[in-house]
Amino acid sequence: MKKKIIAMTLSAVMAIGLFTGCGQTGESEAPAETQAAESGAQNETQAAQDEKELSGTITAAGSSALKPLADDAANAFAELYPDVAITIDAGGSGEGLKQVADGTVDIGNSDVEAAEKLDEAQAAELVDHQVCVITMAPIVNPDVAEAGVTDLSKEELIGIFTGEITNWSEVGGPDESIVLITRPTSSGTRATFQKYALDGNEEASNASMETDDSGVLLQNVRDTKGAIGYVALSYLVDDPGVATVAIDGVEPTLENTYNGTYPVWTFEHMYTKGEPNEVVGAFLEYIMSDEYGAQMETLGYGVSSKMTTTEH
Repeated sequence: MKKKIIAMTLSAVMAIGLFTGCGQTGESEAPAETQAAESGAQNETQAAQDEKELSGTITAAGSSALKPLADDAANAFAELYPDVAITIDAGGSGEGLKQVADGTVDIGNSDVEAAEKLDEAQAAELVDHQVCVITMAPIVNPDVAEAGVTDLSKEELIGIFTGEITNWSEVGGPDESIVLITRPTSSGTRATFQKYALDGNEEASNASMETDDSGVLLQNVRDTKGAIGYVALSYLVDDPGVATVAIDGVEPTLENTYNGTYPVWTFEHMYTKGEPNEVVGAFLEYIMSDEYGAQMETLGYGVSSKMTTTEH
């Protein structure tokens, strides 16, 4: 009997050892999972803290064509970083480049490269952040379109904007005087339109109705019989009360810009004087991110990576 009792005791001890070993194995796995979860939670907390900790001010000025995008991005960025205050003014590409070169704003928004508006030394101090593609469209008062002018050749467009063609009847439209709604020479939109729509020909100026505010220009075209001007597609997303004009049969659309058939487009630039600080850099990174890229097209801007060509 003693032998049997000893044997049973040894068996019980071994069983307890096995169960204890299994329990120890299970306990060693649990802390690893817990540590991973805790690590993830700590990373999320840190990211949230980083967002809250980013604070400061950003000032920008320049291109009126880029302003709707800059405003929208600023509002979205402010939701992520409520302690960052962003002020964005228009004034034209030339003015924006001048201000960033002088150090009075953090970002100079421009439709053209800095070297086209600044001297070599000033331009060399600026860092270019290429943020998107922008398309410029000729627009006319609805009465002109309703009378049949929905498509102009480049030659006709050049004749109109240089002042050689002064009546719509000369291009198949109504017997009505052409009213130019023009932009100042400081305008980057004007420079882009002159280069790619007018083949470099000098645009005539109508001083009485000249403005570099795209919203004002749009309103002037809408309210003036026989008027023609041009704006970025970003001002035509909602019903603007004007009609766009095709060039040589090609409509001014993002699709035609992407496929290279529509010629009047350019890359949009946000310049900084030297490398941006942490707050400005974060804002620029956000605008150029894939996350925000999806929003660009809904606002009428093109995503650079979708271009089939980078040359005109």
